[in-house]
Amino acid sequence: MEIRWLEAFVAVAEELHFGRAAERLGMAQSPLSQTVRRLERELDTTLFDRSTRSVALTPAGLALLPHVRRAFGELELGTEATRATDGLVHGTVAIGFSGALNHHTLSPLTRAVRHRYPNVTMVLTGRVMTGDGVVQVERGDLDIAFVGLPIDPSPLSTRLVAREPLGAVLPVDHRLAEEKEIDLAELAAEPFVATPVSAGSALQRLTVEACSRADFRPEVVQESTDPFLILTLVSAGVGVALMASSIAAIVPPGAVYVPLRDEPTYMEHAIAWRADNPSLVLSTVLEVAEEVLPSPE
Repeated sequence: MEIRWLEAFVAVAEELHFGRAAERLGMAQSPLSQTVRRLERELDTTLFDRSTRSVALTPAGLALLPHVRRAFGELELGTEATRATDGLVHGTVAIGFSGALNHHTLSPLTRAVRHRYPNVTMVLTGRVMTGDGVVQVERGDLDIAFVGLPIDPSPLSTRLVAREPLGAVLPVDHRLAEEKEIDLAELAAEPFVATPVSAGSALQRLTVEACSRADFRPEVVQESTDPFLILTLVSAGVGVALMASSIAAIVPPGAVYVPLRDEPTYMEHAIAWRADNPSLVLSTVLEVAEEVLPSPE
């Protein structure tokens, strides 16, 4: 069994498309298919259900995937360990974040890491909502995820890095757009744009909680996993939204941020990671995060 066979298997398993997997590996589709076939013959099993329209992992493929990922992780750790003998930190850390909601927490961390550890590669994945981020860290697809607290019971470690109140984002021509602050109940009849429930979004949960305290349930007319797209939709007049206060600095033309007069609903930003992840790069990035993103009092 060769490493390249396993690399081909992981690429197809993650893409579930031979063409995209071949492009990702920089090879033609036919040699990729042959490589996967060799692995299947070696294991005497079928790893993928193939049809003209779709590719899916078989039970055998699903059983194999986490072990192969773990093996590649061990190889990465071994590479880190050998390189660490020169006194430098080398390696890769995968970080998931939601997008605009993390614009004031992600960038200080990435700038500091790049400045201090130029041999560390950061793979950044956007549009990762809290629920998805937790799942991806638990299964090892991400090393760190920016999440909203609280999260559902999980073996992950978390640390609070920012706390900010929610406010309303309104179209610039909205009847309340020029107010210095408003009561959330004044938006009870408005259509809302929000992040989706299915992604386990902390912002969506907080939006429902805040509106419930104001004695109404928001009518969500459109959802998006991209917070900046939500701002854009508000500026286009699709609806209103609740967002963390730091968004005020990046609201696009056509929309305004208005603080709420009610009892504050706070969004608590945190980072999540697996405490049993032995990666030297992860521990290094966490140390930097503790310095540049201290927990608020």
